[in-house]
Amino acid sequence: MKGINDLIKKALEMRGQGLNTGEIAEDLNVSMETATWLLTRPKPEEGGKPRDIYIDWSSIGRSSQRIKFISWALADLCLETLEEGDQEVDVVLGVATNGIPIGSLVADELGAKFGIIHPKKDIKDGENVRSFLSSNFSDVDGKKCIVIDDIITTGKTAKGTIELLTDNGAKVIAIAVIIDKKGLEVIDDVPIKSLIQVERI
Repeated sequence: MKGINDLIKKALEMRGQGLNTGEIAEDLNVSMETATWLLTRPKPEEGGKPRDIYIDWSSIGRSSQRIKFISWALADLCLETLEEGDQEVDVVLGVATNGIPIGSLVADELGAKFGIIHPKKDIKDGENVRSFLSSNFSDVDGKKCIVIDDIITTGKTAKGTIELLTDNGAKVIAIAVIIDKKGLEVIDDVPIKSLIQVERI
């Protein structure tokens, strides 16, 4: 996608396919505020564009080779984090959907088990995230975990993920992402590691 009109068109197409605002925000890697704006496009006098940055990483996502290279870079970042804290990891968890292919490759590279987290955004207010662990993959009880995702937009999914894992008896060592749009270093005492950090000047 090249510009705002393409994003608006894509958001409206996704709405036409039955996706809710949270799912559209997740797929487009934008905040809920931005997804709502794309779907409603208020008149200029009603308010300007939301402050967000659209990240199109589809040139990576459509190539298994490029996903592998990015995964190696994230695995290296995770190894650095583990060495700093003199720790080991038991389970690497990919956050659905974009974190799954990357997370599975990072788990393989780190010699860890693999798990999947499914975040669910609250359709009513778009603020809450109710996540759950896939029962078809590794459990986390008593395990040291690293979470892998593609992008941190607001930090709500990351916060919900940390709460879910803690409630299930896990110790979250770090969250590693390709891009951090929020500029976070820590969420709930868990370090955030990113290959690329976006900062507004």
